[in-house]
Amino acid sequence: MEPANLPSANYVCIMQAKGKLGWESRALLTEPGPYEVVVAPQKTGICGSDMHVFLSESAGKDASKKPIVLGHESAGFVTNVGSQVTTLKVGDRVAMEPGKYCLRCEFCKGGSSDVCYKLPDGISLEEGALIEPLAVAIMVVSSVAQMPHNANVTVFGAGPVGLLTMAVAKALGARRILAIDVQEQRLAFAKEYAATDIHSSLPKEAGEDSITYAQRHAQAISDKFGLDAPGRGMDLVMDCSGAEVCIQTGIFLTKRRGTYVQVGAGMPNVLVPMVTVLVKEIRIKGSLRYGPGCYDMAIDLVHQGRVQLKQLITHRFPFNQADLAFKTTKDGVGPDGRVAIKTIIDGPTA
Repeated sequence: MEPANLPSANYVCIMQAKGKLGWESRALLTEPGPYEVVVAPQKTGICGSDMHVFLSESAGKDASKKPIVLGHESAGFVTNVGSQVTTLKVGDRVAMEPGKYCLRCEFCKGGSSDVCYKLPDGISLEEGALIEPLAVAIMVVSSVAQMPHNANVTVFGAGPVGLLTMAVAKALGARRILAIDVQEQRLAFAKEYAATDIHSSLPKEAGEDSITYAQRHAQAISDKFGLDAPGRGMDLVMDCSGAEVCIQTGIFLTKRRGTYVQVGAGMPNVLVPMVTVLVKEIRIKGSLRYGPGCYDMAIDLVHQGRVQLKQLITHRFPFNQADLAFKTTKDGVGPDGRVAIKTIIDGPTA
């Protein structure tokens, strides 16, 4: 178990401008509220949404406020606890759920407001940092899709969230998991990690519109894997790419009365084959972040060994090389020439 390196200073990496990082010292946070704890991050993973803000200076529909501290997949040590905190103590290793809570609305009152989770022995801080994206995948498969046991599942996008979505589906009893992506290396990783089948997306034909392509592509996938046969259709399709053609292909691929879940965020508006949705009575749902119980389930699945996180970590960088970590994530390949799945940055005291 990692030693608790409690900080004596607060040294932060900030986004100064689009595509530019810097480092500065800030006041050390020492006095939490009665029900709060202070945590020193030790390991932080770079997420696709971090890269979106870093490269576009926008967060959703609002422009990001600079300077901003990026990184929300984090685990670290508790450095101070409030007077009413009874479940954590200084030195405890924790995974952190990023977010701000009003503690007044129906969602907070319904149990959606825990933000700090103690890590059991046997789960490293690196794995603790990946509890956040794993919780996203659990929200998709368990809470939103409510995947039935023995389901046939398709996942578009073999990035970290897509891979974890496959892993959760496997852990919760999926019968078949088809991974679809455009990158052969990611598909090869997916096959070793959690997918039972993989498919490299077909290219568009000259002058082909997206709907025509999606119909052709979905039929090609069905023919390739025999999905039109009884009992082999896709009960659940989840898009983790955000690409319009993947969304369209996924809807065409979903079987009658099956479920389609949108996970990846892409263009704000896309063309949806609504008649197909109507005729096949497809349930379409959206999944954002996580809800009550997702972090607890994530930690439990890792602790039981039913989901492996260490395999996803392909690159590690010290705190003062955060810019290289962001470059690796942007390029999709590290200085070592290996494909980048998940990049981890150490905290300043790690």
